[in-house]
Amino acid sequence: MSIAPVIDAATAAGLPSPLFVDCRFDLADPSAGEAAYRAGHLPGAVYAHLDRDLSDHGSHAAHAGRHPLPTAAQFAARLSAWGWLPGRHVVAYDGSGGALAAARMWWLLVMAGIPASVLDGGTQAWTAAGQPMSTDIPKLSDTHVDIAFDTDLLVDADELTHLMAENHAVLVDARARPRYLGEVEPIDAVAGHVPGALNRPFEQNLTDGRWRSSAELRQSFETLLGNRHPGDVVHMCGSGVTACHNVLAMAQAGLDGSRLFAPSWSGWSSDPDRPVARG
Repeated sequence: MSIAPVIDAATAAGLPSPLFVDCRFDLADPSAGEAAYRAGHLPGAVYAHLDRDLSDHGSHAAHAGRHPLPTAAQFAARLSAWGWLPGRHVVAYDGSGGALAAARMWWLLVMAGIPASVLDGGTQAWTAAGQPMSTDIPKLSDTHVDIAFDTDLLVDADELTHLMAENHAVLVDARARPRYLGEVEPIDAVAGHVPGALNRPFEQNLTDGRWRSSAELRQSFETLLGNRHPGDVVHMCGSGVTACHNVLAMAQAGLDGSRLFAPSWSGWSSDPDRPVARG
């Protein structure tokens, strides 16, 4: 059975033995998501912390950005600790339709070849549909998980520069318009965007806290990208998290195969040799 990248509460509740992963996270308060999880979560859900579980902050790679991707071994260890077994569908969720860290979780699973979806509307939609919440912390038994990431789905700065110079890629920046234009920069040291990048804020994937329909998403991306093949599309944002929202949106629209520039603006702008555009 083929399961869509974004699913509603009824579909999620009807899956046979899914692994629910609570990805609630607040950049301004990194402990808030885990506190919310302990106060109530989908029954049987485990918790994924953006900084600890979905990033590698021990990475010493140059210009890797503020949220470097975990290694395949690190992510496999986390899946093992959660008791995941091959064939078990994973459903990632957050507290609302934003699904920011949940989209990052989904992307890591896609790279690992693991079937996964994001819950449309998060916990708000789950409870609105009459589904139960739980405060029980699941007792987990480790499994042995061995994965490899499909690194063809990633693009580094040098490859990105080459592809754009040859018109073999179109870069889509998921940040808010003022940050893309360089009018404000609340986080990184340099304001602006990668020269040639298009801007499509990830919020355009949502309406009233829910994901837009597949048809709406497809029309939106086709208007932006013209007849470019999805494999020619590379996504970025500030640190490689919200960019996954646009990757997920394209997949939900049936436009599979787009790629991620994981260091994103935080990685690009940390290298003084990289050009910067504003306006």
